[in-house]
Amino acid sequence: MKRLLSLLIACVLFGGTAAMAQSNFSSKLIGVGVVVSDIEKSVDFYVNGIGMVKTGGFNIAEDFAKRSGLSNGVPFAVTVLKLENSPDANEWKLISIKGAKATHPKQNYIQDDVRPQYITINVKSLKQVIDRLTKMNVKLLGSTPTTLNAQSQFAFVQDPDGNFIELIGPM
Repeated sequence: MKRLLSLLIACVLFGGTAAMAQSNFSSKLIGVGVVVSDIEKSVDFYVNGIGMVKTGGFNIAEDFAKRSGLSNGVPFAVTVLKLENSPDANEWKLISIKGAKATHPKQNYIQDDVRPQYITINVKSLKQVIDRLTKMNVKLLGSTPTTLNAQSQFAFVQDPDGNFIELIGPM
């Protein structure tokens, strides 16, 4: 019995360590940068409509923009949003570049372009988010909200620049 217990403890300790050691990443978070055409309109949509919080921002100077390859030397500003103001929350970075314009038509469906197509946001109350978006005249896409299962509904919208947002949660 002691031997079995020792073996079980070793498996738990070394198994967990091996899984952690295999990760190539220094953080479990992903930050996503999205270039927007109108920073005020986008911040309003994500903060007042979706319910994200503004947690900071920073500027990228001409020199760094060029050296890093982020732009050809055009400076820009980044506004950082999160689902909650926590170090454990992913960053949704809205990038404001003077004169930036989409070179592709606004999509109607996710198959209309090949690029990242949508983000998924799980919410505690889908009704509250839908109510805020409705007041902002944001159109729900398809026949949403629609039922996913006994606990969750699904709603689909687009942000001011046409990026798709799927919202999942109880009504």
